[in-house]
Amino acid sequence: MQVRRARESDAAGIARVQVRTWQAAYRGIVPDDYLDGLSVPARIQAWSDGLARGKPKEVWVATIGPDVAGWIAFGRSRDPHCLVTTAELEAVYVSAEHWGTGLGRALWSKARDRLAELGYSRVTLWVLLENTRAIRFYRAAGFTPDPQSEKTIVIGGRPLMEIRYQASLE
Repeated sequence: MQVRRARESDAAGIARVQVRTWQAAYRGIVPDDYLDGLSVPARIQAWSDGLARGKPKEVWVATIGPDVAGWIAFGRSRDPHCLVTTAELEAVYVSAEHWGTGLGRALWSKARDRLAELGYSRVTLWVLLENTRAIRFYRAAGFTPDPQSEKTIVIGGRPLMEIRYQASLE
């Protein structure tokens, strides 16, 4: 396994991991028709455009051989009223066949190091309350919930509760 900064040529691999991971991780949480309608080609285009523009700010991939097996995206927090020293993990995705192999921990380790290098002292992320697998991962990585941050979002017509988790980088 290698962890490296994403390139524009990684767009297809990132999109495949994103769609397949959503379909595996959110089955039973997000409506099936929404998950079944996710499109790898549409995500490839979105990732090609985003990587070319540098949005999100940083994306790193974990590769096994030539294939993207996971990725992490992060940058300055998008939450209003946060300090400039607060970063955000915008997304962490690992292909289901690599869950529990340490690939997610390797991606988080790289992100944590980069965020510290960039001068951030705190990092946050948003996670669905029903995504217990992700919550176990984040807690093991040192994140704690901010119970006052719970909010409702709608995915595929279904209201879902989301909560912010936070961790110190110091």
